[in-house]
Amino acid sequence: MTDRTLKSWPFTPAPQLVADIGGTNTRVALADEGVLRQGSIRKYPNEGRASLSEILTQYLSDTATGDCAGVCVAAAGPVRGGVARMTNLDWEITAEDLARVGGTKRVSILNDLQAQGHALASLDRRHLRSLLPGQPAEPGAAQLVVGAGTGFNAAPVHHLPGGTYVAPSECGHIHLPRKGDQEAALARHLAEKHGIATIEEVLCGRGLVALHEWVTGHSLSGNDLTAAIVAGDAGAQETGTLYARIMGRALASLAMVHLPFGGIFLIGSVARAMAPCLAPLGMDETFRDMGRFSDFMDAFPVSVVEDDYAALLGCAAQLTALPA
Repeated sequence: MTDRTLKSWPFTPAPQLVADIGGTNTRVALADEGVLRQGSIRKYPNEGRASLSEILTQYLSDTATGDCAGVCVAAAGPVRGGVARMTNLDWEITAEDLARVGGTKRVSILNDLQAQGHALASLDRRHLRSLLPGQPAEPGAAQLVVGAGTGFNAAPVHHLPGGTYVAPSECGHIHLPRKGDQEAALARHLAEKHGIATIEEVLCGRGLVALHEWVTGHSLSGNDLTAAIVAGDAGAQETGTLYARIMGRALASLAMVHLPFGGIFLIGSVARAMAPCLAPLGMDETFRDMGRFSDFMDAFPVSVVEDDYAALLGCAAQLTALPA
């Protein structure tokens, strides 16, 4: 028994510690058996921090929390062999460090997209914006979570008898779909610039900004650009239309690979910002532009997740599902 445990009286079960680590900030929360504690979410800037452990230690001190029932974190970067290396931070996150900070051997490290996949079953339906209605699916049908924000990626979500499995992926780096002269010209431009034309270089935040500069010759910040597109600004409409049409083609290709009859769920800052105009600007048309399989595409509903804390919820859900 530790000193921190002795401070808790009358006895209450130890909470789960969960964190969502972005490139700029880290969100931390407590959860009880997969349910986030109301009012426990706090956000810490990453700048100036030597490690995630430093933030988690401060959080436990700030909230007067003792040893934890488990620790699960979602990292914006690849996870391999139980170690996460952040894409935009010089941090390495290990299970040993998390176990030491939380005072528990029950530890899990997820890619941020995997955490979003684990959250799908627990999401409040009020936090979903429907873009394409699709058809009702049988319980347990496969799903697909697609992230469009700082980067672009997607991962299939499979609900198996032993629990939910979210496969890791780096599909943002697959070839850019192209149809017609404009999309072919864009692909040539990206290939000349990057060596390969990938969907991430169009559909993530920096991709949208670069797309606008290629289309118009003018530069706008990401927030100003998405606001202009959603507002129907004439100077941004061609950019928004091209973005929406390429998004539709990319989602269609991913749907045919993974058959997510349980739905496609867009997450991330760019997806949320562009949500009001994706379908009106042509995503619905290109999503169904699949030749003899066009009618088949109606099987896949597409929604946007508008819950900023879904990754935390996914961490708590995955931690609860771990074998005792």
